Amino acid sequence: MDDFGSEAGTVGGAEAQVIPLHGPGREKPEAVEAERDLREQEQAPVVAFPGGVERPSPAAPRPEESLSDAARSALGFLRDRLTGDYTVDEFGFDAELTEAVFLPPLRALYKKWFRVDTYGVENLPETGGALLVSNHSGTIPLDSLMTAVAVHDETGGRHLRGLGADLVFQVPLVGSFARKSGQTLACHADAERLLRKGELVGVWPEGFKGVGKPFASRYKLQRFGRGGFVSAALKAGVPIIPVSVIGAEEIYPKLGDIKVLARMLGLPYFPVTPFFPMFGLLGAVPLPTKWSIEFGAPIATDAYGPDAVDDPMLVFQLTDQVRESIQQTLYQRLSQRKSVFRG
Repeated sequence: MDDFGSEAGTVGGAEAQVIPLHGPGREKPEAVEAERDLREQEQAPVVAFPGGVERPSPAAPRPEESLSDAARSALGFLRDRLTGDYTVDEFGFDAELTEAVFLPPLRALYKKWFRVDTYGVENLPETGGALLVSNHSGTIPLDSLMTAVAVHDETGGRHLRGLGADLVFQVPLVGSFARKSGQTLACHADAERLLRKGELVGVWPEGFKGVGKPFASRYKLQRFGRGGFVSAALKAGVPIIPVSVIGAEEIYPKLGDIKVLARMLGLPYFPVTPFFPMFGLLGAVPLPTKWSIEFGAPIATDAYGPDAVDDPMLVFQLTDQVRESIQQTLYQRLSQRKSVFRG
């Protein structure tokens, strides 16, 4: 006899009670969840809307939803670092690290300390390669870093891939910083590869002669070398953009050079300024001069063809044209400047 459908029966003469499978305390998980949601909805504060309609107020946002964009970006960056989920190109450039770590402090220096004004930003291409050629100065080459910030911010995120001297990559920490921030060795092969990939490449032909020149020679361009940068642009068929920087010459006025210390430390010079080395590290703080960076009209090279690199007269002519463009722009900007610190 099948008694599974009855509600009561007898076992050993005693009446047995049938306990419902889903009685109180034995509900299915779905039922418990639904009941809990209903209770929370009933207990939620009621907000009155126009017209007498009352609705429960929205639930409080979760902690991760209340984070700012900056905090979420920082957490995402840390997660990528810990998991190794980031990209470094063949030259060692780490774009994510540059955006999150290197650029913010440089941008603060750019905007708050040197208060840089930019001109001719329409000459920076939105896509494709170009070679930016700039004057070099300042005793410590902060001008290359400030130019990189200007290019990045004025183009909506394009990075300036600078070409640096051997010494830059031989100094501990500095070399690693340079590589990860997009700099590479100043050689024809690397320059051409970057330009053919459509990168914006920066070169400072004066080198240490420009950075370390005495204060009395400020804004007087030094020799531009043999025109190697022109050869790279001709081979890649990209435009050359002259860049003129005003303000960097006065951040560390170089009055002298301790050659003995320079040789001992393996440096091209050991500068003496009004504040360094007399005041130690405090003397290494750059003066808050007012800067301007002007990007000149592009000089096209694609019409010459790659074989034009074998024409020394053409290379010399283009080199001189770029140098003269920068020098004239420097003189023009200087004639309009009323104050070193106010512009």
